Amino acid sequence: MSSQSLKSSENNTFVRPEMFYIRGLKEMSFANCFYIFLFIMYIFALFSNIFVIILIYLDQSLHNPKYLAVVHLALVDLGTTTAVIPKLIEMFLFNSSFISYEACLADMFFVHFFNAMQSLSLLILAYDRFLAICFPLQYHSINTNSRMVGIIVSLWMFAAINLSITVLLITRLSFCQSTVVNSYFCDHGPVYFLACNDIYPNETIGWFDTVVFLVIPLCLILCSYIFIGVTLFKMTSTDGKQKALKTCISHIILVIIFYVPLTLTYILAQFIDSNIRILNNSLSATIPSMLNPIIYTLKTDEMKTAMKKVVKIKFLA
Repeated sequence: MSSQSLKSSENNTFVRPEMFYIRGLKEMSFANCFYIFLFIMYIFALFSNIFVIILIYLDQSLHNPKYLAVVHLALVDLGTTTAVIPKLIEMFLFNSSFISYEACLADMFFVHFFNAMQSLSLLILAYDRFLAICFPLQYHSINTNSRMVGIIVSLWMFAAINLSITVLLITRLSFCQSTVVNSYFCDHGPVYFLACNDIYPNETIGWFDTVVFLVIPLCLILCSYIFIGVTLFKMTSTDGKQKALKTCISHIILVIIFYVPLTLTYILAQFIDSNIRILNNSLSATIPSMLNPIIYTLKTDEMKTAMKKVVKIKFLA
C-alpha cells in the first residue's frame, strides 16, 4: 500500500487509458494449437450444454429441483465459455490483443461473474444432494421447484451486485505506466496491479471475492459431504448406500475438476511461471464447462433414461 501511495504522490494526474493490451498466450510456443483446441472445446461445450437443457425441458420427469440446478449449471457453463473463448479466438484470428477501457471492464465483470456462478452452482447441487440423502422424508417439502428458483435468483443477484462493485472500484485507479495485462482476459488482479495510485480497496474486495465465491462454497460442499458420509455410514441397506453414493459421484467429479486446479493456482501463485498460471486458469475456465454435461449425461441414470425416451419418441414420430 505504501509503495502505491508513493506512486500516487509522484504523479497526481489521473490517467485512464484508452486501451489495455492482453498478453494472453502469445509467448507460448504452442499457442496457435492451444487456441484451436479452445475453439473445439467451445463448440463441444456449446452443443452439449444446449443438449442437456433441451433434454431436461422435453422430459417432464426431470422437472424437479435437482434438474433445475443441473439446467442452471448448463446455463452458467454456456455463459462461462462464451465470456472467455470467443475473445481468445478473436485475438488469435485477427492478432488483436488490444481491448478498450470500457470493454475491459465488461470483460472483467462477465468472466468473473460466470466463474463465481460456476462455484455457486456446484454449491447448489451439493445442497440438493445433502437434503436428498440426509433428509429423504422431508426432501420434497423442503426443496421445491419454487424454492430452488428463489435460491438461484438470489445468488445471481448477490454475485452481480458484488462483482459490479468490484469492477466499479477499478474506475478509481490511475494507470500511468504499463497497460499490459498479464492474463488471458481483463483479469481483476493483473489489472489493478498496473495502477499507480492506492490499490488497497481493490486488494480487499479481491480477497473478499475469493473467500465468498471460492473458499466458502468449497468449505460448505466439503461439510455437506461429511454429513452425507455419516448418513451413508449409518445406513443398514447396502443397496441404499450404493444408490445414494451413485447419485453423488457425478457431483464429486465436477467439484474436483473445478476446484482442484484453481486451488493449486492460488496456493502456488508465488512459485509458478506466469505462462503456466495463464494456461491453467484458461483451462480451469473452459474444461469444466465441456465436461459437466458429459458427466451428468453418462453418469446419471435419469438422464440416460430421458435420452432413451426422447430418442424413442422421435423415432416413432
